[in-house]
Formats: sequence, C-alpha cells, structure tokens
Amino acid sequence: MLCKYPPMGWNSWDCYGTSVTETIVRQNAAYMAKYLKQYGWEYIVADIQWYQPTAFDFNYEPFADTVMDEWGRMMPAENRFPSASGGTGFRELADHVHSLGLKFGIHIMRGIPRMAAHRHLPVAGSDYTCDQAADPNSICQWNPDMYGARLDHPAAQAYYDSIFRLYAEWGVDFVKCDDIAREYPHCRKEIEMIGAACRKCGRDIVLSLSPGPAPLEEAEHLKTWANMWRLTDDFWDRWELLKGMFERAEKWCIHAGPGHWPDADMLPFGAIRQCGKETPEGRWTRFTHDEQRTLMTLWCMLHSPLMMGGELTKNDDFTLSLLTNADILNIQKESFCAHPLYTTEDRSVWIAPRRDGRGTYAAVFNLSDETITISITPEEIGISADHAVELWTGDPASSLSAELRPHACAVWLAETV
Repeated sequence: MLCKYPPMGWNSWDCYGTSVTETIVRQNAAYMAKYLKQYGWEYIVADIQWYQPTAFDFNYEPFADTVMDEWGRMMPAENRFPSASGGTGFRELADHVHSLGLKFGIHIMRGIPRMAAHRHLPVAGSDYTCDQAADPNSICQWNPDMYGARLDHPAAQAYYDSIFRLYAEWGVDFVKCDDIAREYPHCRKEIEMIGAACRKCGRDIVLSLSPGPAPLEEAEHLKTWANMWRLTDDFWDRWELLKGMFERAEKWCIHAGPGHWPDADMLPFGAIRQCGKETPEGRWTRFTHDEQRTLMTLWCMLHSPLMMGGELTKNDDFTLSLLTNADILNIQKESFCAHPLYTTEDRSVWIAPRRDGRGTYAAVFNLSDETITISITPEEIGISADHAVELWTGDPASSLSAELRPHACAVWLAETV
C-alpha cells in the first residue's frame, strides 16, 4: 500500500524558500542517508520555483521568466540544477537520491503556466493546446506563475496527465501540489483531475495538497483523492501557532489512516531561513527544546507526516536527537485511533492504543506559561499498566504523572505484561 504510514522526509522550503539548488538537495540527501534513513526518513523534496532561474529567497518575483519544454511543462532551471541539462529534467537527480536508498519529490503549483497558455503550446499526447486547458480567471493570489485548470474542457485533464507522465519518467516519488487544499469548493474538480493523473501515470507517487487550512467538511473527498493535506497555512516557529495546532489536531485525528494523513505541516527545527535579505546568515529555530519535543510528540500522536524543514547538515546534537528517537517515531507505526482525552486552555492529554493490544501511548502537554503537574489514571487510558516508560528520557515510571515546565510534555508507553 502507498503511504501505509505517514511520510517522513525533508523539504527545502523552511531553509531555502524559492532558492533550492541541486547542491543543496544532494547534501541533504547524503545526510539523510547517513544519519536518518534507518529511522524511517526517506523523502527528499525540492520545493517551489525550481523552474525559475532567478529565484533567490522567500519572495516571489511577479511574472519572472520560467523554464518549460515545448509542451508547456515546467523544467528545472539548469543554472540551479546542472544535471537537468539537455532536457533531461530531474531524472539524474532522482536517480542519485534513489541510489542512496531514498525517494525524491518536487513541488508544483496547480494549473497551467501562463506563458504556455499565451504561446498556445501543445499539450503532450493530445490534440489540445495549453490555452484550452487554462482558466485565466483562476489565479493564485500569491504566485502569478500559473492559471488554474479549465474544469469544463478535456484539455485540462490532458495537461495534468502529461505532467504526471513526465514526473513518472523522471522517477519522482512525491508531489506537493500548492494553492489547492484550502481552495474548496472551486478546486474540488481540479483536485480530482490531479489525483486521477497521479494514479494513472505508471508510478507510485505520493500526492500532498497545500496550503491549509483544508476544510474539515471535505475530509472524505480529501481522503479519496490525496495521500496528505495541510491543516494550516505555513507553520513557523511560534508558540501561538503550535498551541493552536491542538484544536486542529483534535478535529482531524479521526481521519488519519493508511493511505491518507492529515498534515500539520513541516518541522521548523534547526537551521531555518538560510537565505534572503532579512536573514542572509540564516537563523536557528525559535522553538525552545521543550516546545520542539511537544511538537514532535503531538505530530506523532496525530499521525501527521513528518517533513523536516531545517538544513540537515547544520543539525546540532539536540536536533538530531529529535529526529532519531525511535520510541517517539514508533508511535506512528505501532498505534491507532489516537485522540485527546481533553484539552483546556492550560493542558492537553492524548492517548493512542497500540495495535498489538499490549498497551497504550499516553501524552501530557503543558500549554500554559507556568510549571504545572499533569497526571493520568489507569481508568483514563483503559488499562492497568504493569510497566511504563517515559519515551523522551527512557526512564521507567511508577505513575503517569509529570511536573512540566511551560510548553513541555511527557509521553509514556504504558504496557501490560
């Protein structure tokens, strides 16, 4: 099954915005293969604007020149991705990532490139042209590269089919489609077109939809057509955003399951914002150590995909420890039906039963700005545990109770022997 568990990987957005290069992709892939692959991390994703030669920071250049082939399909900018020379696209880079035992992904915008429509370029494998596929009235508010698809014309499906055939030829394993997850209802049909093109391209490709918030009432539609979809707009390293995720996680947790995963967005850990005028030297995550453990615990209890956002080669020991705690990561593979027992203004308590029936994961979170103690009783988790271990410290526990600093958490595996 594709996406039996939530995908785990690295995405270039949080550290490089629009400016990722082949060198950056290769260095992060090498790091992942050496330090993270054994823990389940496998996707290396080049985010937005890989087809724009002049992209350089976190901003978008209106109506910038972009690279495309004769059928109006975006191609990697060769000044940034030298292995794409000669029209080979991402084939060589994908092959390199695969040689490391990893998988390769790219970002796309929904729709048809504006210039492909204006030039009336043909749609590969069809008798249509790109202007027939494009809807000039469907435009992204923050990135003007594309027109949306014309939903009442078969040229649109033909165009989506053509780009996913190309991605399959390149060896792409993951596609993050942007400007779509929160655009219901008018993008409902376009999501179906993209999902259909992805499924018939001849290769298993994980389909991710961004940005959020995706509408909760469309959960079944999202589960039918995509493998993951965003719950929020871009998530950054601010406590108020993390605290707000508890409410979203409570609403979406019942929709997590094999093949379809609510996506709480990336992990803004370590060295983020590594380019641009505002932070030319880059900066480190503003989350405290306690907040980072809280984030990882909530994401794993929710069964959210895990996409690391920082430059991996600059990880410190603490950041690496977050990404290689096998006991925490195993929550996603060994548990099901995770849900909160309750959430208040100052605390939240979550449980997730083990699939093998031998115990329960139980997590407590301090959402307040004061030190507090939070406890869970055996009755609340439904078992009388003979053995419990706190998973961040590895310490055995005689009870499920913890004194927590502000924004800190504790998570136990409570087992019956």
